[in-house]
Amino acid sequence: MAEKNKILLQGNEACVLGAIRAGMKFYAGYPITPSSEIAEKAAELLPKHGGKFIQMEDEIAGIACAIGGSLAGLKSMTATSGPGFSLKQENLGYACIAEIPLVVVNIMRMGPSTGLPTSPAQGDLMQAKWGTHGDHPVICYYPSSVREMYEYTIKAFNMAEKFRTPVLVMTDEVIAHMRAGVEIPEEVEIIDRKKPEWGKSYLPFKVTDGEEIAPLAAFGSGFRFHVTGLAHDEMGFPSNNPLRNDEMIRHICAKVDKCNDEIVESAEHFTDDAEVLFVACGSVARTALYVVKQMRSEGVKAGLLIPKTVWPFPEKALKALSSRIHKIIVPEMNMGQLVYEVERIVKGDSTVTLLEKVTGELFKTEEMYNKAMAVIKQ
Repeated sequence: MAEKNKILLQGNEACVLGAIRAGMKFYAGYPITPSSEIAEKAAELLPKHGGKFIQMEDEIAGIACAIGGSLAGLKSMTATSGPGFSLKQENLGYACIAEIPLVVVNIMRMGPSTGLPTSPAQGDLMQAKWGTHGDHPVICYYPSSVREMYEYTIKAFNMAEKFRTPVLVMTDEVIAHMRAGVEIPEEVEIIDRKKPEWGKSYLPFKVTDGEEIAPLAAFGSGFRFHVTGLAHDEMGFPSNNPLRNDEMIRHICAKVDKCNDEIVESAEHFTDDAEVLFVACGSVARTALYVVKQMRSEGVKAGLLIPKTVWPFPEKALKALSSRIHKIIVPEMNMGQLVYEVERIVKGDSTVTLLEKVTGELFKTEEMYNKAMAVIKQ
């Protein structure tokens, strides 16, 4: 890679550059710490790349406007933090049932409520899965570095376009405000949504010819269809038909579930001979990797699994490891959320221990090392 392609970026800046590289042409949102730099950078760069930026009056309007931009045919994004993520949940559900491509970024801070606006936390992991009501698909990436903020924002747009669904990019304040040199690749895979062929009948919610995802026409492009948050028929108009409603819900879930192997990503460090396994995300994973290396230098066979997608969770990777590793440690900047998914998957094959922290501070390496060693010695 040529040195000229390596630039110093903040995590939030890398997110915007990745979005623009993926083809983002519309951003609507409301500034909120610690995600505000995303809006600021989008406002600066989007007009230079033929896009539009609009600051809305609140968080609800931000995602609603981004949904409208996507329906108009533009790759769209909005970004927020904890309180704003809560406000966006109803419209996230709308985008799920109406099968609207959209990227939503959530830079986590400590809560509940206003909490600590400038402090890191990981309290939104379960909200990302269950925050909006009903049965619906969830794809959620969790970058652990500035480079990954760039890469996974591109992947989020690709998955949103491919599966016609909102996709989340979620990380903690530390990764968002960290700065690092990032190599900008000359070529990246870009996926665009399928569009209907002109002159043929168009049913935007009908799956035909073995295709799991129907094409999506842009509003104003000449195709007639309806979009609603209600249960709907293949044309998009409200439906109370029980068989159709069953088909609709099963479809929006299955289109993601059937492609888990394509979507799910994780990283493993020193797991080949590990006897103790750490499972951690984001900035906590960075501390955990340092601790794992320190332990191995002292003869403790420790390893680390980093989920890059928290939803769908890398279940196969964890299950394979837990079948031979009988002690798992889950450090989190919350009172315990990721740990519940770990416990569900291992089903008693391993002893799972939570190391929680809710001070609004990073895990210090010495702190995590001492707590983990106490667990290992039990």
